[in-house]
Amino acid sequence: MESRENRRENRREYRITTLPAGTTADSVDWNAIPAAPVDNFFWLEGYTPATAAKLVYVEGYGFILRMTCAEENPKAVYTEYNEPVYTDSCLEFFCDWLGDGRYINMEMNPKGTLLSCIGADRHARTPIAELSDGEIFPVKGEILDGRWQVTASIPSALLCRILGVDTVPFGSGYTFRGNFYKCGDETPIPHYGMWSPVGTEKPDFHRPEYFGELVIS
Repeated sequence: MESRENRRENRREYRITTLPAGTTADSVDWNAIPAAPVDNFFWLEGYTPATAAKLVYVEGYGFILRMTCAEENPKAVYTEYNEPVYTDSCLEFFCDWLGDGRYINMEMNPKGTLLSCIGADRHARTPIAELSDGEIFPVKGEILDGRWQVTASIPSALLCRILGVDTVPFGSGYTFRGNFYKCGDETPIPHYGMWSPVGTEKPDFHRPEYFGELVIS
């Protein structure tokens, strides 16, 4: 197994495709968007469902995220914001948008239920709804033939409200850090997958020091 030291050295880079203003989640040609493979499964053995993330930047709007997992009969119990969807079949995106040490976690089950907070570590976290007058990122979950996916919209205006800033200079060359994950803490076969390798002895996705680089093309 790859050493924890090598995992820190092997952080990945993903280049985010820029799309023209007016593009919507339904109009994106997702087949043409490069994928970030969630193909590092550590800590437990025996289950490594094929998983990938695709992130695009829409000029004048913000970001759209699609994550897909080849998984039969995914577990989907929770339906309300900030319920523990990580115990379901779960796809996740953690991101430090400003480089200030705070990161937003977006954890989503097949029903599109979202758990999302902001903070600098696992413990000191604030639900995003408390910073945005109750508004949260819209997520659509879909269970398809042999796979499931989530599509999340991340408008820049909402993101700035949550981050407490007036604006962020999103555009070509803007670089920030994040990670994509797959888990299922209380599924029939618990598992922990990630895009950028996490070098901890025990499962812990709340480790921004292992985030990879995200660059807007």
